Amino acid sequence: MSWDELASWWVDEVVDDPAYEEVVTPLLLEVLKPELRARYLDLGCGEGRVMRSLQSAGSETIGVELSRDLAQHAVKVGPTVVANLPELSFLKDDSFDGAYCVLVLEHIVDLEIFFKEIARVVRPNGVFALVANHPIWTAPGSTPITDDTDGEVFWRSGDYFGSGFTDERAGEGTIRFHHRSMADLLNVAATSGWTLEQMVEQPHHEFADQAGIPRLLACRWRLVP
Repeated sequence: MSWDELASWWVDEVVDDPAYEEVVTPLLLEVLKPELRARYLDLGCGEGRVMRSLQSAGSETIGVELSRDLAQHAVKVGPTVVANLPELSFLKDDSFDGAYCVLVLEHIVDLEIFFKEIARVVRPNGVFALVANHPIWTAPGSTPITDDTDGEVFWRSGDYFGSGFTDERAGEGTIRFHHRSMADLLNVAATSGWTLEQMVEQPHHEFADQAGIPRLLACRWRLVP
């Protein structure tokens, strides 16, 4: 199922889900630390919600979005290009102060090209920040399991060290989530020229019995010349 077919579902999910305003966007702002009048590239901008938050902080944003339907929403917030990530050949070298992606990394097939292309379009000393589902969640077969007798939560790890994917239900369709271990993610970023400055592991914001299980991962890298 294409992202255009899922666009209505996505807009409804984002509008109705308080986690974006309460957890996801604040986490991105925490690691990105957007600067006044800086120019940022929003990779997989969706309907433009995070772009709007950065503009409120005084930054300039340009979005890249696969779905034409979602891009039609995002363009009301700021300039938006319809493109299939990791394709960024339409952008000039060193043309942004930074880039970011929110809940997009797990949908990218070629992670190496993704990090290298971002390094190309971001200026030296620029930054890249992301918020993603934590790798412990994306491993095929990984899931929390609650003991019905006492409510204790256990974790089934699944194939954490593998590199598979899962297809998760989304409305009437499915979305593919690609899994990489933390080591795979950090090593690909490092070999692409990115130096890690900050990493945050966020527990589940809703369920107290899963407070010891990381739910989201946020990172900030710098492109050191």
